[in-house]
Amino acid sequence: MSLSDNAELQPFLLVLFLSFYMVTVLGNLLIILAVSSDFHLHTPMYFFLSNLSWSDICLISTTVPRMIWDIRTQSRVISYVSCLTQMSMFILFACMDSMLLTVMAYDRFVAICHPLHYKIIMNPNQCAVLLLASVLASLVDSQVHNLIVLQFTYFSNTEISNFFCDPSQLLNLNCSDMFTKNIVIHFIGVFFGLFSTSGIIFSYYKIISSILRIPSIDGKYKTFSTCGSHLSVVCLFYGTATAVYIGSTSSNSPESCAVASLMYTVVIPMLNPFIYSLRNRDIKIALQKLQRRAM
Repeated sequence: MSLSDNAELQPFLLVLFLSFYMVTVLGNLLIILAVSSDFHLHTPMYFFLSNLSWSDICLISTTVPRMIWDIRTQSRVISYVSCLTQMSMFILFACMDSMLLTVMAYDRFVAICHPLHYKIIMNPNQCAVLLLASVLASLVDSQVHNLIVLQFTYFSNTEISNFFCDPSQLLNLNCSDMFTKNIVIHFIGVFFGLFSTSGIIFSYYKIISSILRIPSIDGKYKTFSTCGSHLSVVCLFYGTATAVYIGSTSSNSPESCAVASLMYTVVIPMLNPFIYSLRNRDIKIALQKLQRRAM
C-alpha cells in the first residue's frame, strides 16, 4: 500500500524518506564511531548502545530503501520470496531493538542498585553473553513467524495494507488460518513482549526505589539523568510497537496501522541518535572530539 496515491506528492515523499534514511544512517554511524574511538566510552552501557545503533541502521534498511524504490518506479509489487525475506529481516532487527533495550535497562539497574559490583557483574564475558542471547532470541522470533507464514497456501495478487511486508498484516491475510494466526500472535506477544517489558519495568522499579533513598535532590537528578535517554527511547519504541502489533488484531484501519508502523520503522531509528547525543554528556564530548579530528 502506498502512503499516498496523489501523484504530485510522490517527489516530495521520495525526497522526504531519502532524507530520513540518510539522517538515520549518518546519525547512528556517528554514535558507533564516537563509542569506538573514545576509550572512556568502552563501557557496557555504550557497548550496547553501539549495537542498538547497528540494529537501527539494519531495521530502517529493511523497509525504507524498498519504499524509496517503489515511489521512484511507481510500482508497489513485491515477490513472494522478497516479501518473506523483508518480513524475516524486519522481525529480526525489531526484536533485536527490543532485547537490547531490555539489556540496557538491566545494565542501568546494576549500575545504580549495585554500583560496587557493577564491573564484576557486567564484565566483558557477561556483556557478550547478553548480546548473543539477544541475537538468538531475535532469530527464534523471526523464524517462528517465517515458518508459520510458509504454512499458508501460496498466495499471489494479494494486497498488503501497509507500505512494507508487516508481519501483523501478513498474518491477517484471508488465506491464513485464523487459529494459527492467533496462536502465533499471543505466543510471541507473551513470550517476547512480556519478557522484555517486565524486565524493563522491574529494572526501573528497582532503580526508582534506589533513587528515592538518595537524600539530596541533586543526587537524585544526577542518578536518574543517566537513564533519561534510555527511558525516552523505551517509551517511543514500545508505545508505537504495541499499538501496531496488538491493535492489528482489533482494528481494520490500514491507514492507522501504516502511520504507527512509520513511527517505529522510520522515525524512532532516526530519533535515537539525537536522543542519546543531546541528553548524554559523554556522547557530546566524544562527538566534539571526532569533529576536531576531522577538522
